[in-house]
Amino acid sequence: MSETLVYAARKILTMNPSRPVATHVAVRDGRILGVGNAAELAGWGAHRIDTRFANQVLMPGLVEGHSHLMAGALWRYTYCGYFDARDPSSQLWPGLKSLDAVVQALATAAQRSGQGPVLGWGFDPIYFGASRCSRADLDRVSADRPVGVLHASGHILNVNSAALAQAGLLRTGIEHPGIPLGADGLPTGEMKGPEAMGPVFGAVGLSRSFLSADRQGVLDFARLCVRAGVTTATDLAASLDEAEVDSLQRVTGEADFPVRLVPLLRLIAIQPADAVARAAELAGRSTERLRMGRIKVVADGSIQGFSARLRWPGYYNGAPNGLWYTAPEAIRETFVHALRQGVQVHTHTNGDEATALVLDCMTQALLESPAADHRFTLQHCQLADDAQFRRMAALGMCVNLFANHHFYWGDEHRAVTVGPERASRMNACQSAIAAGVPFAIHSDAPITPLAPLFTAWCAVNRLTASGHVLGEAQRIGVDEALRAITLGAAITLKLDGEIGSIECGKRADFCVLDEDPTAVPPLALKDVPVWGTVQGGEVHAA
Repeated sequence: MSETLVYAARKILTMNPSRPVATHVAVRDGRILGVGNAAELAGWGAHRIDTRFANQVLMPGLVEGHSHLMAGALWRYTYCGYFDARDPSSQLWPGLKSLDAVVQALATAAQRSGQGPVLGWGFDPIYFGASRCSRADLDRVSADRPVGVLHASGHILNVNSAALAQAGLLRTGIEHPGIPLGADGLPTGEMKGPEAMGPVFGAVGLSRSFLSADRQGVLDFARLCVRAGVTTATDLAASLDEAEVDSLQRVTGEADFPVRLVPLLRLIAIQPADAVARAAELAGRSTERLRMGRIKVVADGSIQGFSARLRWPGYYNGAPNGLWYTAPEAIRETFVHALRQGVQVHTHTNGDEATALVLDCMTQALLESPAADHRFTLQHCQLADDAQFRRMAALGMCVNLFANHHFYWGDEHRAVTVGPERASRMNACQSAIAAGVPFAIHSDAPITPLAPLFTAWCAVNRLTASGHVLGEAQRIGVDEALRAITLGAAITLKLDGEIGSIECGKRADFCVLDEDPTAVPPLALKDVPVWGTVQGGEVHAA
């Protein structure tokens, strides 16, 4: 029998309603043997007390239910975000406050690299007022080398003339809703959605497999996780071809890898029936640290990128409605096949029209393929109203809300995208609670930084960057927010039997904190220091 190790802590927040607080947790073979006090755990027999966390607070390992592995690999390119951000080595990169500053950062990167494509990421022109990035702006970086800058949302890519030419798109006669044209009849360089972005990815040096499965990128992502207290994280849009799966199996199989990865197969360039069959096959190849077998569907785009689908009356500033990324019939067909084969589906909906469509598809699919405890989950689901939450509950669905939007884009949502009334219901955690819909909250890293305690702070306080409270009635308590980033997220992934709480039989996954998040003022929640993690019984310092 392996050694039994009993960790002593100042306090243990278990997320187990039967025993919500404890002082000791016993671990054997990477699993939790018991939780309680020292005398109770002594009943398990011979053990060794470990006091390294005696002055700290343990929580269940935090679960990031919507993130992307590219949050590690993208740091090899030029950061062009508006807000300050830290890379995997903890270096702080200042935000860029104008389009000229973005162009200058890319020009500096071009000078340093000397040849090949120039790529930036994290860009969001909504912060620059009426300014929109055009190919002419990026031509200032280089006239002959492909230049691209990926928006913070990940849904839009701006490129220069050289990139368009290399992709065969610097010409007239193009008719595509995701490729705006200028007065000269040529593309402006703003490519909206996967169909438009795909042809220029290669020109600017982007590869989905590189972003999702490059060893160093995955290790850098894992560093971000440990620093944030995360022991389980998703990749919510993976291609999962054989090369990518092999790479992920090798990296996650390394002895000291600190995170359980849950990559979802994205429904793109694959038929629904084939995607479900592939996901079912991959489920059988899962390991303790690599959990496959789920599907991601993307219904629409980004609200701040004006590519999300909104119901009447549409965008507050009068912008045209957004794009459908996946045809309704393909969504319904995916749901039908997945329900029959027991494959879970997570669906991206940002706009309320997209949410309505997916709820309709789910209603039809369940009539054709009834299934219990499917836990199909709506991801982001930012503009859902109370009626839609009630439909989710009736359909047995879960929701994972993008609480970080309150801070990063809340002011723009009030003033530009959806207006004050609808902005106040965005990411409506209280509505989910009232309707009885299981819910989580997330960062969508790298769209916003991976930091679940900050995400919890956003849901509790709902403050925008300017300090405005965005929908006070939708605020939730600290206890509810902490549950959302642990057990709540585990429930949406159907992993709550293994992780999400500290109780007998579950994996020994802990987040180690230097302060008690339930004892600090709600406004200080985001500042609680993370010491590191314990994953499967192995200790990892941040």
